[in-house]
Amino acid sequence: MSSSILITGGTAGLGFHCTVALARQYPNHHITIVSRSDPNDAAGTINRITGQNNVRYQRLDLASLSQVRLFVKKWAEDNNSPITHLLFNAGLQFPNEVSYTEDGYEKTFAINHLGHALLFSLLTPHLAQTARIVVTASGTHDPEQKTGMPDAEYTSAEQLARPTGESLNLPGRQRYTTSKLANILWTYALERRLADLRNRGGTDYKNWTIAAFDPGMVPGTGLARDAGGLMKFVWTYVLPRVLPLLRLLVMPNIHSAEESGQSLAWVAGDAEVAKKSGLYYEGTEEIKSSKESYSKEKQEDLWEWTVRNLAGGLEEKALFELKGLN
Repeated sequence: MSSSILITGGTAGLGFHCTVALARQYPNHHITIVSRSDPNDAAGTINRITGQNNVRYQRLDLASLSQVRLFVKKWAEDNNSPITHLLFNAGLQFPNEVSYTEDGYEKTFAINHLGHALLFSLLTPHLAQTARIVVTASGTHDPEQKTGMPDAEYTSAEQLARPTGESLNLPGRQRYTTSKLANILWTYALERRLADLRNRGGTDYKNWTIAAFDPGMVPGTGLARDAGGLMKFVWTYVLPRVLPLLRLLVMPNIHSAEESGQSLAWVAGDAEVAKKSGLYYEGTEEIKSSKESYSKEKQEDLWEWTVRNLAGGLEEKALFELKGLN
């Protein structure tokens, strides 16, 4: 295989269907799907569907920063081919009380943002000269979308990572919508830095582009795996059967996992779309994200806090700041 594609959360839901689409589009790429587990052998199933053998599974728990570092260490040791497509699709929400990772960070923020931010930075030496990065966000981050979810509330990255005072009482679903806002804030902060790389020319030239993606509401995915019994049952087994009714009564931006997966594959893999950077897509439509997401102050607060708290030493800090990539 001459190139690699890496997809987090590619073992189920829209990530699974996205992987099927990309495997068909890039039969000569080595595709790695990563998740906490793969109980249904998603990689084997995708290979059988496509009649190919270019998809494999590797375990990674994004809640553990040490596991992220070990994953990248093994990636380097295995001499994988350069990554041309990097999709940060994994995400979880925890509807009940605040829970923390082994590193002491609130789990929603840790999995949906911190794990991916660290993974990206450590993988930068392994990206191809031309690479596409796509971050799965959510329309729930935008109050104007009126999705029925609590409005995102970004005060600071520190409060999201280590909540104190009143922020300890925020509902879990609000932590989720705010983490999705953080995904977009990070996307835009990174785009400014990627634009600088693209403009340098010479030996420093990197043609890396990034986009944020809203899959819409996708009932049946593993997003509600930590919800209560009834909610989880309805989300997993009832709502996927009444999508036309939901689109009529709730909002049009509701899709099956296959539909959203194909849209994600398009944002990542379409040659013309991949030339565009720093944009936000609802499915295959380029739209504006929330007003708050364009706050450079909040973008930089998130970026700088992330570097300050995750970068372990000068070498990692240089990677976070996209330096020394030749």
